[in-house]
Amino acid sequence: MKKIGILFGKERSFPMAFIDRVNSKKFDGISAEPVYIDKVMQGEPAGYAVIIDRISQDVPFYRAYLKNAALSGTAVINNPFWWSADEKFFNNCLATKIGVPVPKTVILPSYKLPLDTSNESFSNLAYPLDWEGIFDYIGFPAYMKPFAGGGWKSVYKVENVDDFLVKHHQTEELVMMLQEEIIFEEYYRCYCIGGKYVRIMPYEPRNPFHSRYVANFYPTEEKLKEMEDIVLLLNKYLGYDFNTVELAVRNGIPYAIDFCNPAPDADINSVGQENFDWVVETAATYAIEKALSYQPGKDNLTWGEYVKRSSSNVNLV
Repeated sequence: MKKIGILFGKERSFPMAFIDRVNSKKFDGISAEPVYIDKVMQGEPAGYAVIIDRISQDVPFYRAYLKNAALSGTAVINNPFWWSADEKFFNNCLATKIGVPVPKTVILPSYKLPLDTSNESFSNLAYPLDWEGIFDYIGFPAYMKPFAGGGWKSVYKVENVDDFLVKHHQTEELVMMLQEEIIFEEYYRCYCIGGKYVRIMPYEPRNPFHSRYVANFYPTEEKLKEMEDIVLLLNKYLGYDFNTVELAVRNGIPYAIDFCNPAPDADINSVGQENFDWVVETAATYAIEKALSYQPGKDNLTWGEYVKRSSSNVNLV
């Protein structure tokens, strides 16, 4: 029996519906269940052909468990090694190299010194930074957000230099990005599963959270194809099996705003019934595909084009 497990926290609607959908398909020798952990021993298999990870970004113990499981062949969705290494500023840097439009972005050292560091730890850092050059490059208004993490936490809109200085002080030890504001006509949130299944969802981030998927955007077939190509290209290079890409359309050009969401919102109460049904069905289909191709003891993880080309000393583009 090839078991498909799902590792999750407090969410319920997607994990339970995913398990039910996989099992309802009645593939011979394949079943789905919540991951159960009673001990983790080094080098020992986890007992799952596939695990969908929805929570290890918040629980380091789970991330270590998944890496150990992957070493014994479990196909972890998403690759825990890459997920541990990835962050949003790198994503933007990569996008500039593969031809995907992104907002102008800089990364900033934390306002407060990190724990166990002193001024001497920053001998290579100019003081003060070239703030004039940074502000001229980004412009105002701008957005300041953590370079890693998600969920709209610690995101600030800054109107001018004085506003930036006040709000940067509030970020304390967080490493932040300062990013050009994209004043958009349309905005889309796009699921990408298995590097091949894409669902483009009109999304209005300026609405209250519960109604953000209620938007009156109607893209042309040509624009849908352009956005799908961007979504597939980003996930091809990043190597994510399950991700969302947010695209803001300004003057007809889709800008990738946020595309490091390896445990994206899939709750029925926020994404709505149609989107929920799609993500459950598609995740179940892909997990079964991974289980069918599973090879015990082999590396069954997905690795992105960036890592594969780097390891082979091949040019990025």
